[in-house]
Amino acid sequence: MSPTITLGTIFGVRIGVHWSVLGILAILLVALGFRSWPVLVPGYPAGAYVLAALAAAVLFLASLLAHELAHAVVARRQGIEVKDITLWLLGGVASLRSEARTPGAELRIAAAGPLTSVLAAAVFGALAWLFVAVDAPTLVVLLFTYLAVFNTVIAVFNLIPASPLDGGRILRAGLWAWKGDRVRAAVWSARAGQGFGIFLILAGAWQLLFIGTGNGLWWILIGLFIAAVASAEEQQARLGSTLADARVFEVMTPDPDTTDADLSVNDFLHDVVLTRRHAAFPVVDADGRVEGLVTLNRMRSVPSEKREHLTVREIASPLTEVPTTKPDTPLTDLLPRLNEAPDGRALVFDEDRLVGIVTPTDVSRAVTLRGLLAGNGRRPPHAPGSAE
Repeated sequence: MSPTITLGTIFGVRIGVHWSVLGILAILLVALGFRSWPVLVPGYPAGAYVLAALAAAVLFLASLLAHELAHAVVARRQGIEVKDITLWLLGGVASLRSEARTPGAELRIAAAGPLTSVLAAAVFGALAWLFVAVDAPTLVVLLFTYLAVFNTVIAVFNLIPASPLDGGRILRAGLWAWKGDRVRAAVWSARAGQGFGIFLILAGAWQLLFIGTGNGLWWILIGLFIAAVASAEEQQARLGSTLADARVFEVMTPDPDTTDADLSVNDFLHDVVLTRRHAAFPVVDADGRVEGLVTLNRMRSVPSEKREHLTVREIASPLTEVPTTKPDTPLTDLLPRLNEAPDGRALVFDEDRLVGIVTPTDVSRAVTLRGLLAGNGRRPPHAPGSAE
């Protein structure tokens, strides 16, 4: 979930908003400002209902942000790098670059969000009580009462023991501590999420067919999201198990072919691309220093009439945007950065010397080979000359 607009940073975490968050604003604005509140507390001007509903929507989004920010802050304290937080149609997503290393860390990260929502519910409830005490307008009291209820619902819903909900993370931490098997715990939690997602889909379909309420569509949408993410988490857990002890040097393509940064794109196409069977080439300067990475996709985006005038350096991804790693780095540590890389590749350096490149094909081949060898009860061989 990539942010459409970046709002800034809080506690060093980048905060963004996806365009679909407009859906939350629209739903709350219509449901509260035009339907519920004019009936519950009649007598106010139409603009007052709209303004109160808009305030409720903004404060609700702030509550979601606080929920995700709590996850991020605790994760950073556990030594996990946090990429960003993105608010979108179904809530918020905190992107963590790695997994918790212990069940206790997993539990603390997961529990931080619901606890924050409970705290927010308490704060909004206290404000509602305070406004009652000072005889504030009923619409204002209703606004903060709804926010207290919303945050309570968020806390309770997220505590359901099914991934990717926080309750699923708590379940995974408990199973991990009990069984001592992180992968099995993740798989069980993910399957609970798939089951819960299917339940929501069926419940939503039942509402649509037999009750005729529009809420059924919302349930179906949430159920589809939960089931899809839970399935992806199960696959990720199994992938992590397959590659648990793999090192980068076992997977990389060693001594990759390079290309001259000063070549024109046209010469690069005819002299390099057509003579070598690769889709990506590290770019080096006249002294052999690596400057970046060029791929066929980048070259394809260059209009044919400009290929003679542009150099490879000008179209290549600079080295600062290419993931770099060492041969003995665990492959599972590299995979998150590889998935986020613009070109989907990483360069491997031994000190300052380029020794390899890791591509999606390399990773897929490693997964396949390890699966085949595991079926035969054998471990994959290590690369010659490795430290092991």
